[in-house]
Amino acid sequence: MQAEDMEVPIINNLNDHGDWQRPTGKDAFKDQQKESESSMESPNLEFEYGDTDALTAELSELYSYTEEPEFALNRDYFEEDFRSHARDRRWIELTVEEQRSYVMRLLDALEVTDRDKRLKVARAILYLAQGVFDDCDTEVDVLHWSRHNVFLLYDMGIFTALLELLSMEMDNNQACSSAVRKPAISLADSTELRVLLSIIYLIVETIRVQTEDDRPEWSASREVFKNELGSPLNNGEPFALLLFTMVTKFCSMNAPHFPMKKVLLLLWKTLLFTVGGFQELQEMKVSSRERLKLPPLPEDSIKVVRAMRATSPPASAMELIEQQQQQKRGRRSRRSAFVDSLEGDSPFTKKQPLVKQDSLDTYNERDPFKNDDARDEEEDPEDTDSGIEGEVDPLDVIIQPPPPPPPLRPPTERVNFPKGLPWAPKVREKDIEHFLETSRNKFIGFTLGNDTDTLVGLPRPIHESVKTLKQHKYVSIAEVQIKKEDELQQCPMSLGEEEVAETPTEMLYLGMLPNLSQYVIALLKLLLAAAPTSKAKTDSINILADVLPEEMPITVLQSMKLGIDVNRHKEIIVKAISALLLLLLKHFKLNHIYQFEIVSQHLVFANCIPLILKFFNQNIMSYISAKNSICVLDFPHCVVHEMPELTAESLEVGDNNQFCWRNLFSCINLLRILNKLTKWKHSRTMMLVVFKSAPILKRALKVKQAMMQLYVLKLLKIQTKYLGRQWRKSNMKTMSAIYQKVRHRLNDDWAYGNDIDARPWDFQAEECALRESIEKFNSRRYDRNRNGEFVPVDNCLQSVLGQRVELPEDFHYSYEMWLEREVFSQPIQWEGLLQNP
Repeated sequence: MQAEDMEVPIINNLNDHGDWQRPTGKDAFKDQQKESESSMESPNLEFEYGDTDALTAELSELYSYTEEPEFALNRDYFEEDFRSHARDRRWIELTVEEQRSYVMRLLDALEVTDRDKRLKVARAILYLAQGVFDDCDTEVDVLHWSRHNVFLLYDMGIFTALLELLSMEMDNNQACSSAVRKPAISLADSTELRVLLSIIYLIVETIRVQTEDDRPEWSASREVFKNELGSPLNNGEPFALLLFTMVTKFCSMNAPHFPMKKVLLLLWKTLLFTVGGFQELQEMKVSSRERLKLPPLPEDSIKVVRAMRATSPPASAMELIEQQQQQKRGRRSRRSAFVDSLEGDSPFTKKQPLVKQDSLDTYNERDPFKNDDARDEEEDPEDTDSGIEGEVDPLDVIIQPPPPPPPLRPPTERVNFPKGLPWAPKVREKDIEHFLETSRNKFIGFTLGNDTDTLVGLPRPIHESVKTLKQHKYVSIAEVQIKKEDELQQCPMSLGEEEVAETPTEMLYLGMLPNLSQYVIALLKLLLAAAPTSKAKTDSINILADVLPEEMPITVLQSMKLGIDVNRHKEIIVKAISALLLLLLKHFKLNHIYQFEIVSQHLVFANCIPLILKFFNQNIMSYISAKNSICVLDFPHCVVHEMPELTAESLEVGDNNQFCWRNLFSCINLLRILNKLTKWKHSRTMMLVVFKSAPILKRALKVKQAMMQLYVLKLLKIQTKYLGRQWRKSNMKTMSAIYQKVRHRLNDDWAYGNDIDARPWDFQAEECALRESIEKFNSRRYDRNRNGEFVPVDNCLQSVLGQRVELPEDFHYSYEMWLEREVFSQPIQWEGLLQNP
């Protein structure tokens, strides 16, 4: 069975050129009907965004449902070995000293050369890390003993031993070559790697999460482990670089048996632990601004976003049509006898099954007193057959009765406008300079460059405007870093060497820099393969190596279970990659803006922007509410409770949650990545316009979750001026939502687009200029050989002649020939030294 057969069918509306196109005919009507039903029924989603989901959910996503029989295997190997050590006693009955001595015995057994014996010992250690579930009665007990055992294992030095075994398995050429030759790869090909990665993941995730009842020694162990993971290991690079190497090796088809889901989850959690999550990032940002003597942040963005409330999604075409038909039915009884007779006799006014959308739009445009309910209803020009300019039957307009007075809104639908906007407005220094340059040219006739203080000759209102702009001026850390970098480039000798702090982020960037493009391309390849809108291709990478069983299912029930498992597997991969990329971008941006820019540029050049848009070109409500989970098979539920008999009905039901946390988390992460790539980049913003992202993004507004809507509105805001006046007129509800939710730039004319012609779109020039700045930064900061030309010249003849010069081995044999050719045969004109040049 191929992975494609097991996927949930998704309608893909991309044409051959990668552009979005509207389905036509009956399919279009069905799609609009589905979207209108989902948007009318979509409730507010009680979703709280964070670094990760709950601990139990994060632990359960480590295992695929196909791995479920291995839980009993781990227990059996542990008990077989444990009985010989402590007869008739359970693990939870031992003292800590007895437990430590048994773990030491397991560590010694890991050193054996027999591969099968090593695997049995590793499974016994995995059973300890999983919480000796056979001795526990509840899920809480399992988590308690898992935490106790993980700290015990780490204190005994298990991580170093596992690291050596992992490196050995990575370099196992025999396993790699046999996997390359096999036509179908299954779980059995990655058994050793899966066991080792599972133990390391449980150690990282358990130690990373802090709890209130942590012992003091556990807190100390957490800090030690955090520093150990972020520092260079035995091979001279951080642990994350080892995992990145596994990713690139897998994507280059050299090791197709690597369990990619486990690698990506472990890589994400390793970075989350070593460099910090979003809350730590906010604290680092505040401290960095204090260190640079910048004003404090106007607000805490995390708190502002959490306090936001979702807005109703824009209406679809079906909602507009139904509303128009209801209004017609309501007015029918009040029509005059002339209109009634006209409707009965005229051959032109037979009841139509569907009112033309262009007729609605034209009538709304002609009637200035139309009530706001109908006027504010939005539909993209791209989503209609012929748009505003389509032909309209004149009788469609003539027979319309006078518009009724605006109906009173029911109390439940009353719009509650906020007392104030959620964000404080910001102004950049260059915005003030541009405003003053325009004002001086208009009133004085010349400019003063970057001078923002001299206001002589300007009228009083301009003084007030400049004062208001300066009150809201915001200087970012990135602007300070760029300015400092320019100074270091101009004066390398006088300013000397820059002191660079050895932070975990800095060491990570230093390790990633040589192969950065390979890492980025590999992650995007995996994201493309896991996206629900992707079609299976023969040359695409197989990401299902750690989910497909050795024997394919033979019953309908087994096929359904495997289908759910495959879809869940892909969702978890998307979740890990989206969180990983966002974490890298945010930390690199705070560490140094040019580190962020080089990662961004690699993402853009690897087609990350169209990839994310393709991901959202699906029924996003269906993706967010997907039920690709079987609760009774989730860890730790499946190891504590009795397994009920699975039926097709129980598999279809899934969980009772309103939405799928990981899918909504992935969507928000991808939108944030898209925002980071396009912010203040004119050429990349134009890519959004060229790829027709507006209708795709507008459909994402149907998800009633405030944070997701905010990042969709941000992406729509930066391109509204390029979408045309008609689009803005047809989407006033979206424009109002942008005004209410997105931060304002005081002199940004995003809603009008007055200076479109003044800015040409030269993608290549902008990206090349940025790349030049990045390469200068990397060369100055990380190229140790470039400073050779600045070394002082040694003018002492004795010390110069006394230096040892490394000569090639064959030079001694050809020395006399070289002397004859280069010295004796060359005429020397000594008198030339006495002549003036």
